[in-house]
Amino acid sequence: MPGFEAARMIEKLRKAGLRPTRQRIELGGVLFAKGHRHIAAEDLHAEAEAAGVRVSLATIYNTLHQFTHAGLLREVAVDSGRTSYFDTNTSDHHHFFVEGEGELIDLVGDIGIDRLPAPPKGTEITSVELIVRVRRCP
Repeated sequence: MPGFEAARMIEKLRKAGLRPTRQRIELGGVLFAKGHRHIAAEDLHAEAEAAGVRVSLATIYNTLHQFTHAGLLREVAVDSGRTSYFDTNTSDHHHFFVEGEGELIDLVGDIGIDRLPAPPKGTEITSVELIVRVRRCP
């Protein structure tokens, strides 16, 4: 299996409560081989194909969502109805989004978000996600 060792991937899947199927092991190996990163489903599909992992795009989406629900990934939706990115860094953090390039970059440093509105009655704030849109200077 390319990249991430199969035994480590099997252990990672089991700890997350997922059955280590062949496709999950292979896709996880491709996905986690490069450390922390942001990737769209279509890009993972291309990487998997290049690594000899034969799988449909639908299976890629299903696997990414299963990994997200199990806590192995964090989904970052930049715009509703547009591409979602899947982040291998599941810690609370914010992002820059490079418009026109579709690149997501971790925003490192202290971010002050004060004066949040009170949540609706009967709810509580569980997290705040900030995406700062940028574009390359000419």
